[in-house]
Amino acid sequence: MSFIPKKFLKYIFIALISALIIKSFFIDAFKIPTASMENTLLTGDYTLINKAIYELKTPHYIPLINTWISSYSIITFNSPERNDVIVFKFPGYPNEFQPSENSTYIKRVIGLPGDTVQIKQTNVYINRQMISQPQNAILSDTSINKKEVIDDRIFPQNRKWNNDNYGPIMVPQKGMTVQLNTKNIAEWQALIDREYGYKAVSVEGSVINIDHKPARSYTIKKNYYFVMGDNRGNSMDSRYWGFVANDLIIGKAIIIYWSWDNYKPVHKWSEFLSPLRLSRIFRIIN
Repeated sequence: MSFIPKKFLKYIFIALISALIIKSFFIDAFKIPTASMENTLLTGDYTLINKAIYELKTPHYIPLINTWISSYSIITFNSPERNDVIVFKFPGYPNEFQPSENSTYIKRVIGLPGDTVQIKQTNVYINRQMISQPQNAILSDTSINKKEVIDDRIFPQNRKWNNDNYGPIMVPQKGMTVQLNTKNIAEWQALIDREYGYKAVSVEGSVINIDHKPARSYTIKKNYYFVMGDNRGNSMDSRYWGFVANDLIIGKAIIIYWSWDNYKPVHKWSEFLSPLRLSRIFRIIN
């Protein structure tokens, strides 16, 4: 009767535990699902994510049952920098206290905590200084929205902006105090509720309450980031749903380890590997 030696089972167990620890704390994989980061990242690219580059955290989710859980920082090393390509848990739409979808997104960091972001005819300005566009970004010269065109989907609402002409808007920074009134509470309500972890904001006539106490101001508890896709005309990002809190960031995308064009047809066995984009494998992500 054949059997598996106990020593071999021990090695398998150790390997599985090691792989789980590495995936939970250090390195993870992420498949690019959409065209929002073209041409830096293409649909079908498979990337490695350095989860410990900014800080060592407890896991965001339980892999075996694909369940999101609260994550807590263990050790902080540094913070995301401008132009980093990061993977993060979707924070939710502006009117959502909890995200309606448990999704992970990948975008480029544009605005750091405390920065003022503005977009003029697709040109991005940080603190009134124009910054260079990503090398492989897709920018349309023929379909730029004029300043007068209003996109009702833009964050925050009622600002009369569009994706090509946006801002100025300040990225929330830990310790920053914002003055609250009935005109601007709608754009801050979701952020405050999320920082408390429950429905903390209520409005009674002209009185704004936070945690059942009248409030005229609020001090931000977390650092936030403004992110955009490199395919600027085809990306749902901070221009539409707002800022990304630091504790939602999973890690930094560092390298493409596999790339497969799912849209390329294969008609016979000799074309089996034709969707493989060999030139993209082991490409560093900048």
